[in-house]
Amino acid sequence: MALTTCRECGAEVSDQARTCLRCGVPQPANPAWSGTGFEWKSARTYGGFPLVHIAFGKDSRGKWRVAKGVIAIGQFGLGLITVAQFGVGLVFGFGQFLIGGFVLAQFAGALVVGVGQIATGYAAVGQVVLAYYGLGQIGLGEFLWTMTRRDGEAVQFFLSWWGYLKQLII
Repeated sequence: MALTTCRECGAEVSDQARTCLRCGVPQPANPAWSGTGFEWKSARTYGGFPLVHIAFGKDSRGKWRVAKGVIAIGQFGLGLITVAQFGVGLVFGFGQFLIGGFVLAQFAGALVVGVGQIATGYAAVGQVVLAYYGLGQIGLGEFLWTMTRRDGEAVQFFLSWWGYLKQLII
């Protein structure tokens, strides 16, 4: 076990150290260490953001990688279109916990349409819904179609959606 310097702060560390005792950086003795996970950005950008940004894991300083792009894909994401575990999809989001315009997620915090186990939005479909038009097991909303409440306007609204979707598919 030899002594070397930390790549971030220059402190003396063991070449086997997992973190620097002075600055906390992971793998301080490895100057080429770039972190865990994966990160890729497309060369094409719009408004300073890459068209596609894919990011998972932690960077060389131990910070979570966040995908930020027109299309953001990762554990954490922010984009117009986002596929992430946690994220914001300004137009569309897909994942576990997402907020955005149109969202399909376990927890879907949507402004327009939310589909998920817990869903919000102007129209929401899920186990628990909070919406103007809601279809779910239980929920709060102006017009609800649930196990205990069958508001005629909500029923008609969601049946018209179903009819529209069938036309798209068939």
